[in-house]
Amino acid sequence: MTTPDLIILVLYYSRHGATRRLAELIGQGIDSVPGCEARLRTVPAVSSVAEATASSVPDEGAPYVELDDLRDCAGLALGSPTRFGNMASAMKYFWDGTSAEWVSGTLAGKPACVFTSTGSLHGGQESTLLTMMVPLLHHGMMVMGLPYTNPELMTTSSGGSPYGATHWAGLDGKRTLTDDEKKLAVAQGKRLAETAWKLRSAS
Repeated sequence: MTTPDLIILVLYYSRHGATRRLAELIGQGIDSVPGCEARLRTVPAVSSVAEATASSVPDEGAPYVELDDLRDCAGLALGSPTRFGNMASAMKYFWDGTSAEWVSGTLAGKPACVFTSTGSLHGGQESTLLTMMVPLLHHGMMVMGLPYTNPELMTTSSGGSPYGATHWAGLDGKRTLTDDEKKLAVAQGKRLAETAWKLRSAS
């Protein structure tokens, strides 16, 4: 009998592609763990125009997240670009609508991690990661970071944090990920998947 794969949800919002690239690398790390499978999902943008609606299918990238994705997952990686030291409004809007999942404990006891991308080098990477942890803690998730056993944390000169994988995209958003940023993102996904697998095996 084949053991079913554990689904690890990689939920992100990306405006110019940098956070999406981090999500894909985290997904690679998840997929490298036997028995685990990354499921990439995104959220629609929000608009100040009340009548504006987004297409039910994104023009590119991952499909939009559904609440069933939260129920199905054994772990969660959450990513957003920085908006003044906080997650983007599109991601905040999604989490504001998860009260039923909070009441039912859908995510309680599941491991989680966070990641972000910023335009400026000191543009609030760590405060964004910390504020993204708050709704996950309210949902009862076990939030984990990146330990300094990852040597790239000691050598990176751009993104990378013990709170989670990050990327410095530059003011024009065109800076590519460095090797250190890539390795940390993959390592974060692998660590999340390994933890989810150990928790499931223990139960």
